[in-house]
Amino acid sequence: PAQLAAPVQGRISFEDVQFAYPARPATNALDGVSFDIQPGETIAFVGPSGAGKTTVFQMLLRFYDPQSGAIKLDGMDVAGLEREAFRKHIALVPQDPMIFATSAAENIAFGRPDATRAEIEAAARAAAAHDFITALPQGYDSPLGERGVMLSGGQKQRIAIARAILRDAPVLLLDEATSALDAESERAVQDAVDALSEGRTTLIVAHRLATVKKADRIVVLDQGRVVAQGSHDALVAEGGLYARLARLQFTDGMAAE
Repeated sequence: PAQLAAPVQGRISFEDVQFAYPARPATNALDGVSFDIQPGETIAFVGPSGAGKTTVFQMLLRFYDPQSGAIKLDGMDVAGLEREAFRKHIALVPQDPMIFATSAAENIAFGRPDATRAEIEAAARAAAAHDFITALPQGYDSPLGERGVMLSGGQKQRIAIARAILRDAPVLLLDEATSALDAESERAVQDAVDALSEGRTTLIVAHRLATVKKADRIVVLDQGRVVAQGSHDALVAEGGLYARLARLQFTDGMAAE
C-alpha cells in the first residue's frame, strides 16, 4: 500500500463523494459531497439529523469507502492506504466515548500504550481531567468500571479528550455532544477542545452556536449534499438553511453564550 509522506500535514479533501449504506442502497447518505480543508483549519459541520454529518466522519475513519469520488489526505487517496497506518493520523472524540474497565491511566493511554505516566498526566491536565482522576480512590490506578460507570458524562468526554491529546494526531474529529454536561463541565471540555484543536486540522459535528462561531468555516449539509459553506455571519446573511438552524437549533445556546 501507498505511504503518506511524514510529517502528515492534515490537508483533507472530499471530491464528489457518493456513498450509500449497504442496508439502504437506494438512498445516498452522501450525494456528490465536495470540500477542501487546509492544514490547521477548524471546520464545523452542521445540518438537520440525517444530513450526513456522521457519515463524513465514518468515511474519514474508513469504516466505509465511497462508491464513487475520492477522499484524500495530503493529496493521497485514502482508499489506497493501509487502514491501521492511516488511522494513526486521526484522533476521534466521539459523542459517547468507549470507557474500558481498566484503570484511568490505561484508559487515557488506549491509543498509545507506550506512553509514560508523566505523558498521561500531562494529557489529563490539558483535558481538565487531572483533578477528578486524582480524587478517585486510587487516583490514576483506579479502575473506571464497566463502560465507565464510575464517571459522569462530562468526565467520560474529558477522558476521551485526554486520549486524543496523548495520541497527538494531525487530524482531529470531534462529535460534539454537550447535552450530557452541566455548565461547568461544558466550559472545561470546551477549553480542552480549544487547546487540542490548536495547530491541528479539526472537523467538528457541531451542536452549539459558540463552537460554530469559532470555526474557520462552516459546512452546511442537508440530505447528503453540501448546501452552503462559509463563515457564520455570511451564512446568516444568506438566509437559507443555516440561518433557520441558527434560529431554531441554537436558540437555547444563544441565551447562554
